[in-house]
Amino acid sequence: MKIGIVCYPTFGGSGVVATELGKALASEGHQVHFITYSQPARLDFFSENLFYHEVSVRNYPLFDYAPYESALASKLVDVVRFEQLDVLHVHYAIPHASAAFMAKQILSSYGIHIPVVTTLHGTDITLVGKDPTYKPVVTFSINQSDGVTTVSEDLKEDTYRHFEITKEIKVIPNFIDFSRFSLQAKDHFKKAIAPNNERILIHTSNFRKVKRTEDVIRIFEKVQAVIPSKLLMVGDGPERVYNEQLCRSLNICENVRFLGKQDAVEEILSVSDLFLMPSESESFGLAALEAMACKVPVITTNAGGLPELNVDGFCGYMSNVGDVEAMAAHAIEILKDDETLNRFKENAFTRAQDFDLKKILPGYINYYKEVIENSLQAKY
Repeated sequence: MKIGIVCYPTFGGSGVVATELGKALASEGHQVHFITYSQPARLDFFSENLFYHEVSVRNYPLFDYAPYESALASKLVDVVRFEQLDVLHVHYAIPHASAAFMAKQILSSYGIHIPVVTTLHGTDITLVGKDPTYKPVVTFSINQSDGVTTVSEDLKEDTYRHFEITKEIKVIPNFIDFSRFSLQAKDHFKKAIAPNNERILIHTSNFRKVKRTEDVIRIFEKVQAVIPSKLLMVGDGPERVYNEQLCRSLNICENVRFLGKQDAVEEILSVSDLFLMPSESESFGLAALEAMACKVPVITTNAGGLPELNVDGFCGYMSNVGDVEAMAAHAIEILKDDETLNRFKENAFTRAQDFDLKKILPGYINYYKEVIENSLQAKY
């Protein structure tokens, strides 16, 4: 198959999933064309089956905001026509699904029919999509897609609950490429972070309010008061400055490191003992899955799709949003001795294997074939 993939080219979950999916499809012999405004962060190797098409947006004095959606639609028309794609897979509803619809209409004037699969990842539905400014467009674009997927049952139900969707939604969960995340811990790196064999706790995110990074700091304060520990804060965003100030006010700065954005987060995860995700909302929890693939148990809330990933008491624990006391107590329970910690580490790895890319990829390939077949039947 020749597959066009449209995504945000950043370190966010949707961009990571889209890029890793494209790389896996290419390794299976499919021709994959990425279409976005810059090269995706995870598109980090050369393959004869991988192609990248940059969407250029012109700046004109007439526009306060560059019309990216129109530029993307035009680029989609160009790539579909001249690369003879079989299917377009757009990740994130805004503006990719609506741009794909526009491109599809234009292509029909050339006698070209291109089926579109839209994957919903979370905030495009739970946050942005509910905004009255965008809701009619999001609803229309989803219903005009030839196939729709979500990354969790919870997000599927949320989509049906908040939008008038007439399409059947298929759940295909996020996945992990074990060739990237199954790493041996680098002892010298671990020694540099925890010279006295302290436990290492870690959080990775974009530091937005929905991630509740303040709770991460407060959980850690309680844990390190009982168990010698270090905390690694990986990522950046609007809450970082406040988090740094909070560490100072709690007098725990010497035990907390803010590492900023990191390309090779798997190397940091591989030396960690416990992952903290106290999020207010998560459509799936890809960062937690990445931690589990590195044998790191997880402390999460029970929000969104997290109960579909984190098996309470097996690979970690879940608590209600904002329950810092419970999350800290669960963290201490896991970290209290090596035997308990090692058991949770092995269980985390076992659970992560349920989401092995090799198990999930056939679901996407079969879904593409189904959508293409149904689309052709509808055409004729």
